[in-house]
Amino acid sequence: MSSPPSWSDNANIEEEEERRRRQRSPTKSKSKSPIRDRSKTTSSKLSSRSSSRSKALFLDDDLVSDFQDLRISSDPNPNPRSFPYTVKQQCWDKAEKIKGRDPDRWRRDPLGNTVFRKLVGCPGCLCHDYDHILPYSKGGKSTLENCQVLQATVNRSKGNRTDISKSELIQKSSYCRVSGRDMDLLELSAYGNVRRGPDSGGCRIQ
Repeated sequence: MSSPPSWSDNANIEEEEERRRRQRSPTKSKSKSPIRDRSKTTSSKLSSRSSSRSKALFLDDDLVSDFQDLRISSDPNPNPRSFPYTVKQQCWDKAEKIKGRDPDRWRRDPLGNTVFRKLVGCPGCLCHDYDHILPYSKGGKSTLENCQVLQATVNRSKGNRTDISKSELIQKSSYCRVSGRDMDLLELSAYGNVRRGPDSGGCRIQ
């Protein structure tokens, strides 16, 4: 008659059954580590950011190449309507001087009208314009050779006409009687002092 199984035998049997049960049951997928998942998410974000930055850099390179292809014209308008500042300066210098007055402040136009340097483009009798001798609309260029200091009233009467005579322009002139004292007052208000011309022979008022 066989002896009953001992406690150790029972334990071995249970272990064997547990081992077999594990072998028969399907293996479950290992759970993903949250740390690993975060690292993958972070790496994907970084890769997307780096790709977007590389695209931005690529676009910047395209813009740079476009700008390099541009050529800035040093002389976009070789014949501007208005005279350059340097031409105006020289045009004033070639106008007739007035005896006894500072030539930097006072001149006469070709019709004999007195004009004051500080008065430009106004309708007064001492005001002047820089006029195109041959009108701009008729092909006149904004050069020193085609420039003259002209009383503003006469310049507006002339317009772009080429058939107007000097006598007609004289009739269009706006005359006003200006004494030496009036000129002194204008200089004082515009410049803060009075300067005489080198051939005045008078006193210097400041």
